[in-house]
Amino acid sequence: MDKIIDVLSERKKGPTRLSKSSKLFKNIISAIQEKKGEDIISLDLKKIDEAVADYFIVCDAKSNIQVQAIANYIAELVEKECGEKPFHIEYGDKWTLVDFVNIVVHVFLHEQRIFYNLEGLWEDALRTEFK
Repeated sequence: MDKIIDVLSERKKGPTRLSKSSKLFKNIISAIQEKKGEDIISLDLKKIDEAVADYFIVCDAKSNIQVQAIANYIAELVEKECGEKPFHIEYGDKWTLVDFVNIVVHVFLHEQRIFYNLEGLWEDALRTEFK
């Protein structure tokens, strides 16, 4: 737990700030698209002081199996292409979170995405949609 607290407190202090043109960001989006994730958006949180990451990337999956497939493929592709492993993956049947520290990916079943409404909670963030 101390490790997580240390990372969270250092996230916004670190000199490395990511952009949508970063290799990590592009590979995450590509992995979601390859596994047919839907309604893909990014929320740019860099200007929000309370945010724990630079970006949230959010997408829908049609089934529990697809939620896991997308999350696992994100981790696999990013490690292969960027040499970076997720800091943490929080697996769930209806929502899985893949944490790369500066980018946190949320893979939802559609109903769970509506229920948790991350886009509404972070409505001050700059939103970008991906096809």
